[in-house]
Amino acid sequence: MKKPTCTWGITLLVGCAIVSLVHAAEPETSQGSPDSMAATADEIAIRKIIKDEIAAWNRGDAAAYSRQFAADGTFTNIRGQFFVGHEAFLKRHEVIFQGIFRNTTLQQDIVSLKFIGSDVAVVDMLTSVAGMAETPPGTVPDSKGRLRTRLLQVVAKRGADWWIVAYHNVDVKPGVPVAEPN
Repeated sequence: MKKPTCTWGITLLVGCAIVSLVHAAEPETSQGSPDSMAATADEIAIRKIIKDEIAAWNRGDAAAYSRQFAADGTFTNIRGQFFVGHEAFLKRHEVIFQGIFRNTTLQQDIVSLKFIGSDVAVVDMLTSVAGMAETPPGTVPDSKGRLRTRLLQVVAKRGADWWIVAYHNVDVKPGVPVAEPN
């Protein structure tokens, strides 16, 4: 039986080639530049806003749900009503948490989180609201009694904080296939 003739030099060369190939296949954001590290921190901050929204909705806490909504933000609800400003967003959610959405459970799954620049991102979500006694006028629950929507939020960094500057919610119509919540 013939012994392999591998030398340390060849092993080192092959090892370096493998490391080079692995690093070449990594996305740029993992290269460790200051910009990519900021993007990672920013994505974490934006995902935290979404997580906090879910928790606030599930408590029926309009103030907490509205916390990151910008003073000049715009809001279009599932009925097509349009509101401007933090105060209007807060008031609308106070009304719905005392009414039709009282004691409901929200789930939001991020479908896409896309940075348009270093200080603006678009977050597209598929949502599910369960536990409604009735559905809002003009909407139809899915086969499990949930209201399904597509929620688009535009977030902008002002100073060190991210703020929701546009919030556009559209109900998913009957017959439109959507994924089950995660």
